[in-house]
Amino acid sequence: MRFLILIASLLVPVAAIADTVVPTRTIRAKEIIAANDLETKPQKVAGGVSDPEVLVGLEARVALYPGRPIRATDVGPPALVDRNDLVVLIFDRQPLSITAEGRALGRGAAGDRIRVMNLSSRTTISGVVRPDGNIEVK
Repeated sequence: MRFLILIASLLVPVAAIADTVVPTRTIRAKEIIAANDLETKPQKVAGGVSDPEVLVGLEARVALYPGRPIRATDVGPPALVDRNDLVVLIFDRQPLSITAEGRALGRGAAGDRIRVMNLSSRTTISGVVRPDGNIEVK
């Protein structure tokens, strides 16, 4: 009977400690994260990133402080378009294709929807940032 109690006590699940990625220095918002900016600490944080390679090349959306865990919502793809950049607006519905010059009213990465002002008509419209930095108007 003692043997069964001993085995049962060994089978009790124990909370495992996972690694969490933390910055080694202060990383400002809009700054690209490099491999030497990161280290791992043996702690588990809900929503925290555990693989540093996932973060390399991404852009910080908020300020990241040394020793504090990095959450997945704190980073994102690098912005291709900044506020006040001159961009090309593209409306493409075959057989009609229209291009115009615009000014970005926000910043965004590929796939983000941002507002843009058409410089010809001074009309504000929204469009999706393409991987080449142009704005596709739908």
